[in-house]
Amino acid sequence: MPKRVMAITCAGCSDMGLAYLMNTYPITSTTFVRREIHAHEAAGVPVTRFAIRDWAEVPVDPRDRDEIGKTTYILKQGAGKLVTRTLREMILNPVGFAKALKTTIHLATRPGSTGIKNAAYLVEAVFFKQAALALGVHHVHAHFSTNSAAVTLLARRMGGPSYSFTAHGPDEFDDPIGNALPVKVEHAAFVAAITDYARGVILDASGSGAADKVKVVRCGIDLDEFETTPTPPNKCIVCVGRLCPAKAQALLVEAVAPLVKDHPTLDLVFIGDGEDRAGIEKQIAELGLENHVTLSGWGTGEEVRAAIKSARIFALPSFSEGLPIVLMESLAMARAVVTTRITGIPELVDSGCGWLVEPGDVPALRTAVAAALSADTETLEALGETGRSRVIRAHDQARNAAKLRTLFPAKL
Repeated sequence: MPKRVMAITCAGCSDMGLAYLMNTYPITSTTFVRREIHAHEAAGVPVTRFAIRDWAEVPVDPRDRDEIGKTTYILKQGAGKLVTRTLREMILNPVGFAKALKTTIHLATRPGSTGIKNAAYLVEAVFFKQAALALGVHHVHAHFSTNSAAVTLLARRMGGPSYSFTAHGPDEFDDPIGNALPVKVEHAAFVAAITDYARGVILDASGSGAADKVKVVRCGIDLDEFETTPTPPNKCIVCVGRLCPAKAQALLVEAVAPLVKDHPTLDLVFIGDGEDRAGIEKQIAELGLENHVTLSGWGTGEEVRAAIKSARIFALPSFSEGLPIVLMESLAMARAVVTTRITGIPELVDSGCGWLVEPGDVPALRTAVAAALSADTETLEALGETGRSRVIRAHDQARNAAKLRTLFPAKL
């Protein structure tokens, strides 16, 4: 990373204007960030990438791997350099550092927060502020209202770039006070919520006075990547996502087990990996579903699209989501979906494009999957076409990124 570090310390060597700061980047589950950045750049707005840390795994998608070399990682600078920069900030910018320190103490003393964590954010914010100003960054956008938003807040308090962030939920909304959501909203230029549901949660936490500041800017996809194909006359179900309790893939296995009797060619394919893999493998063996359930591991974007195209339906039985990108992708390819009635999902999915069930209701999930397996292809294609029209209307990446840019400060 030495060449990258030299670049960010060269004052005036660039005037990028806009930066993005993420907690961990790139990672397979947040490809929407990469797509959003690329949409800005396709419109002629360069973006400087920062992340607090890199991902422990190697991204499967080559487009994500390409992002690694474009990203400055704060924690990779080393403790010595970060501490030295912090001491320099204290000496050269005592007023700004005092403001940031006061805010850090405020963050650290909120119920559910910790001092050590917020002290780390302050040190990270010093590096980010100095690097961003050296590059001529005027505004920084973060995704999620957690670590990265805290760093942008503290950098701003020291005189760094103005900031905004996109809040997704639902985990970041579990404890809005401990997460200091009102404070982050207060000092932000604006806040983007990916759904009406998310906007409501943010306003509940921050007060109605923030209403003009919190805008709904939905996540999107590049529609050119998702062509429609006829629904195949098979019994294949695809589920994409990290194998974890929140995604509830184990409940989907339980739900489909009795359906094999009526649908002997049933094929359930999971794309993804995670901590629940061993438990799901055991469950498959106990239910005798080795010939009906496949754990494929992570796939590239192209592989995921191919799997969805080859499936009759897409299923995602999650307990916890914001609004999954993979639902948009499936509907964009005109595949009907089976998913859960949680958070922002009903803003995209209803009976017009699939089946909604209550989270954790295995019998209801089984009934919905059975209905999808028994439906004729014409019915499924009609559902899929309705879903695609909704994605075109509300989740076009280029259009939504353009909306986000209208909210950035005019100096960009």
